[in-house]
Amino acid sequence: MIDKSTVKLLSGLSLTMFRKNFFGIYHGAISTKVDQHNFIINTGDAIFDEMDENSFCSLNINKQDYRWHIASIESHIHATIYANIHEAKYIAFGMPIYTTAYTLEHDKIIFEDFFGRTTFGEINIYNPGDFTTWYKRNALEITKYLKESENNIMVIKGIGTYVYDRDVHELVRKIAILENSCRLLSIKTSFE
Repeated sequence: MIDKSTVKLLSGLSLTMFRKNFFGIYHGAISTKVDQHNFIINTGDAIFDEMDENSFCSLNINKQDYRWHIASIESHIHATIYANIHEAKYIAFGMPIYTTAYTLEHDKIIFEDFFGRTTFGEINIYNPGDFTTWYKRNALEITKYLKESENNIMVIKGIGTYVYDRDVHELVRKIAILENSCRLLSIKTSFE
């Protein structure tokens, strides 16, 4: 059984991130590390604006059992991050509209607003290459990139954004700043 306070926390965050277009109705993943060997993640059929205790499952990082079949398709990535980045307590993956759209035409995000610049400075956009092989190699590539990242964030061209943090509020803050900054960049280019 999953702790009710954890369900409440993740459900509330999911709704907030859904309203900010970080998650689609069925698209995205949010998880939290419970202990050294276990984490909680949304199920594959979770609807992000209506999460409850049935929207989550508990998984073992090192051992796959029947629960992995109902878990999010992103579970293996989250497990790899938790196994290799010990500071990761929360992980979110989503496809924020402005950030993802920005990746289609750029190789780097150079922030021009105060919050974006002071929080991130610049973020390189990761090119995943061949989309047809992405799910075979993404867990290792994402984890390697995040281990080397200064700001615990990875923006992937045409796919979305991975963020991890020890503090859930810091994770949400980074997501909000990233998307708002990319929105500003998008609006700016539409006036040029």
